[in-house]
Amino acid sequence: MVHGRMNDVRHAAAELGLSVACVRKWIAGRRIGIVRLGRAVRIPQTEIERLIEEGRVPARNERR
Repeated sequence: MVHGRMNDVRHAAAELGLSVACVRKWIAGRRIGIVRLGRAVRIPQTEIERLIEEGRVPARNERR
């Protein structure tokens, strides 16, 4: 069950800093989960947060 905010493709793209075309490509490739409401496509906020977390690269502590 999906809880929380649902974003349209345009808002999800803006939040991720990507183009709408890129987000649509990710949807087609099933890289990002969606919810279909008739013909409308919504992206749960939890999916956007998951993508950000999975893409995070930790900083190095120090150079030696």
